[in-house]
Amino acid sequence: MRCGDFRETYIKDEEIFQSLFVKWCLGLFLLFLLIFPFVANAYMLYVANMIGFAVIAAIGLNILTGFTGQISLGHAAFAGVGGYTSAILVTQLGFSFWVALPCAGVMAAIAGLIIGIPSLRVKGLYLCIATLAAQFIFEFVFVHWESLTRGVRGMNVPPPRIGSFLINTEKRFYFLTLFVVLLAVVYARNLVRSRVGRAFVAIRDRDLAAEIIGINLFRYKLTAFAISSFYAGIAGALWVGFIRIVTPEHFPFHLSVQYLAMVIVGGLGSVMGSIFGAVFMTLVPELLNVLTSSLTSVFADAAHFFIPFKEVVFGGLIVLFLIFEPRGLAEIWRRIKAFFLLWPFSY
Repeated sequence: MRCGDFRETYIKDEEIFQSLFVKWCLGLFLLFLLIFPFVANAYMLYVANMIGFAVIAAIGLNILTGFTGQISLGHAAFAGVGGYTSAILVTQLGFSFWVALPCAGVMAAIAGLIIGIPSLRVKGLYLCIATLAAQFIFEFVFVHWESLTRGVRGMNVPPPRIGSFLINTEKRFYFLTLFVVLLAVVYARNLVRSRVGRAFVAIRDRDLAAEIIGINLFRYKLTAFAISSFYAGIAGALWVGFIRIVTPEHFPFHLSVQYLAMVIVGGLGSVMGSIFGAVFMTLVPELLNVLTSSLTSVFADAAHFFIPFKEVVFGGLIVLFLIFEPRGLAEIWRRIKAFFLLWPFSY
């Protein structure tokens, strides 16, 4: 038993909040999140909403890739299924956004179940190619099924409303995003502690051994695909409700790569890592944009150099994380907590 670990029962070891200090820190952080929209400007609230959508999608992908070991390059497609489902239900069938939102998640989960069927027979790069094919198939559907999706013209979506109260500003939408993010985090954190979550980890570590001890691979792999796609569908529906328009360009292949980068940089097999990765992958490009704008305003003639260099810096940061901290930001956070848990004793 390592120094500083005083848990004596399995229930105590599985507690999410293992000390009063952690509960206080979480309470203060939630208080900050509630106060934040009253002191932030519109741009900061826009970025905060985008982080929230990314967190939801990244948690879903981490459940599939980080906890179950099933690589997916089609996550943006499932977000697109959710976004288009919500838009179609609201604009063409007259559904309320509050009904369309869970329906978007369910429709994306159904799509995930269909795509997940080959996961019993293929794995690794072959499964990666299968999900990549799904990405391009759904993109083709979004563009060419014009009677339903209106093709490249897209669809304008009205803002969500509660009675006569419109959620049509960044500040108002922030509270909706925060509520859904909290639900997503709490559910995911409890899922990985459950029997289903332990089955996911067993499949990731050694699927043959998991099958021998009685874990139904087909059932749990499909469950992982469904839950992951449900998260993506919810994120897509929220995004569409926020920007109030949906087009095929909103769910390209590079968005799937970006989601995968979030879970790798944040930390595979960690809910907290999904949050860290989403924040990193959303904030760093914005900070680089601000820095580039500042430099180009001073050195106007060097604009053609600074703008492409921004992408080089962003890519370089990801590579540095993969080289020096392959377990991601979650591992850095774990080491920081361990240091203060034992401080000032070095043992």
